[in-house]
Order: sequence, then structure tokens, then C-alpha cells
Amino acid sequence: MFGIVRPCTHRLSEGLRTEWMAHLCGLCLALRADHGQFARIVTNYDGLIVSVLTEAQTGATPAGRRTAGPCPLRAMRTAPVAMGEGARLAAAVSLVLASAKVRDHVADRDGLLARRPVAAAARRVAAGWDRAGARTGAALGFDTALLVDAVDRQTGIETLAGPGTPLLTVTEPTETATAAAFAHTAVLAGKPQNAAPLAEAGRLFGRLAHLLDAVEDREADAASGAWNPLTVTGTPLTEARRLCDDALHGVRLALREVEFTDGRLVHVLLAHELRRSVDRAFGTSSCSHQGLEVPQGMLSPDASFGPPPGNPYGPTPGGPAAPPPPRPPRDRRGLIAGCLVWAGLACTCQMCCGSYEDPWSRERREAPCQDCGDCCEACDCCGQCGEGCCCCGDSCGCDC
Repeated sequence: MFGIVRPCTHRLSEGLRTEWMAHLCGLCLALRADHGQFARIVTNYDGLIVSVLTEAQTGATPAGRRTAGPCPLRAMRTAPVAMGEGARLAAAVSLVLASAKVRDHVADRDGLLARRPVAAAARRVAAGWDRAGARTGAALGFDTALLVDAVDRQTGIETLAGPGTPLLTVTEPTETATAAAFAHTAVLAGKPQNAAPLAEAGRLFGRLAHLLDAVEDREADAASGAWNPLTVTGTPLTEARRLCDDALHGVRLALREVEFTDGRLVHVLLAHELRRSVDRAFGTSSCSHQGLEVPQGMLSPDASFGPPPGNPYGPTPGGPAAPPPPRPPRDRRGLIAGCLVWAGLACTCQMCCGSYEDPWSRERREAPCQDCGDCCEACDCCGQCGEGCCCCGDSCGCDC
């Protein structure tokens, strides 16, 4: 799974985490339903934002959910998943953009794609994804030719680019493609007044996606000799960071103009998590969510709602020892089922960040890597602009 908006689940409230997973699984299952099992390989974190935007404008309804069967990526549990036009549009966009990514790697002769037979096979797969995305898009009233045209123009722009070429000239095709996808969610939701601000948010999101990809790949591209917009245009990282910060601010301003029925998940993904993506790409991420010092006047969530400190089963001063806690019932998985769950957790990085359920014993465990940020960092961006929360104008907490 790829994408620039990759929230760690410990930073989302339980409700928002369930909603986020519903859209992620909904995108995956929409790809399978319309285009077959192999198409699920293009499931990505950014594509689900199209589904989230559609539902945020209409509101979640029982008809927009169904219960999916057990899946290794969900620790072999059933779960509610998003369905409907938003998920199908996300699938169409993901297919076309994944096709573009494959053709880009073929053009750069990356890895095995430098071999002609492999490159020819990759081109056939990409062409099939283009046709599949076009079919689904046409059924939804969305012309994916806009995306294909933008991708085709990208190659020509990169060929002509050189030192002194404005960086935004290189990012324009990506901006155009994402603007079209974001704007069409307003059409699906029946809210045409949202099309213009969503197009602006999508344009800036596309700019960020292109720039952050260039920043993250800069050293690897230099080592392999691959094309990189920062290197080719001679753009320093400081200028790239300035453009990213401007785009972040523009996304927040654009979202203010959108009429959402329930925009909480959109707010978290495109205001808070998008900022973290920029920090991560430029190596300015803040401290871990563990071991934080709580500022004076701010109560820790554990202090407000958790049990009192100490061992709740310890002896009471001056009284008899308390009985030991009851042993939880054993509900272990078998060897094969546990291995499948382990593979799913490993492939989705759930074993690397936050907490997860042990594949065999089902016990809650903490991941060894806890450097993905503080769950309360969501409050930080609200103080940067000096006018309350950057998107909604209100103060927001960790579950906003």
C-alpha cells in the first residue's frame, strides 16, 4: 500500500479508526468486485480519500455499509466496509494513477523493468488498468481521460524540464488529475456548490503528493540516476518545503468552503495527517506518543479516564490482600490461522507502530517502533494560524 497520508491507528479515535478502515477495505473490495482479485494490488491510502470525501458530504447511512468477511489484513475479523459510488470512484482513480506509476517506472527503467520482457508485461498490465478505470469512471459519470491526459503530459514536461524550470510546472499534471477526482465527489454527493473548493483542495493535494514523493526519493534517485524534479530543476529543499507549507495552508482554506455533513475524518486526514506527512518527508517529525511530558494545565487522557495509578489488585493499606485478577479465557488461534494473521499484520505495518493483537494468543501488544507522533499533535496545527482550528474555526481535541 502506498500514499502520502498514512495515519497510525493509535492517533485516531476508535470511531474514526473504524471509519478509516471501512473506507480502506471498501476501496479494496470495490477493486475486487469490479476488476478482479489482481486489481486489489493498487489499493492505496490516498485513494480512499476520494471515498471519504464523498461520504463526508452525504453523511454515513446504513445503506453505505456492509459487513465484510474475515480478512488476514483485519486479523481475520469481520468489519463494516464502505460501499457505493464513493468507493467505486476511488477504485477507478486508483487504477488509472497506479497505471501511470507503472509506466513511469518503465520509462525510468527501474529494477527489473529495465528488461524488455518485464517492461512489456508491465505495459500490458498498465493498459488494462487504464481500460478498467475508464469503464468504472464512465458508469459514475467521470471521464478518466482527464487523468490519462494529465499523465501523458507529465512525460513531455519532464523531458523538457531543466535547471531553472519552475517546480510547479512539473507538478501541474498531477495537480490537474487530483483536482478532477476531488471535484467529482461533489457531483456524486449531489452538492455541486462544493465542486470548486474541492477542486482547489485536490489541486494542492496533488502538488503535495508530487513534491513529497520527490523529496522522499531524492537520495535514491541520485544514487540510481533516476529522474527527480528537485534535482533536474535545481530546486533546494528549503524552497520545496515552502511550497509544501503553502499547499497545506491552501488545503485548509479550501476545506473551509466545503459543506460537509460530517467532516471529522476529512479534517483529520487532510488537516492533521497531511501536515505530518510533510514533516515526515522533511525529517521534522515530532516526538513519539510514548513518554511525552504533559504540559501544565493539560490533563493526560489516562489521568482523566483511566484507573488510578498503581496496581489495582494490590493490598489495601491496613486491609487484607485483594484477590488476584481473573485469568482471561484462552481463545488462541491455530498455527495456520495465526500465520495468516501475522502475514497480514506485517504487510500493513501494524506490527511496526501502535498496538496490535497477537496473531496466535490474541493478547494486545505494543509495537517495537513508536516514533510516529503524538496522538495529541492534532491540536498543534490549530494554534499555528492564530484563529482557532485551521479548518473548522473551533478548538479541537485529540479526537477531532
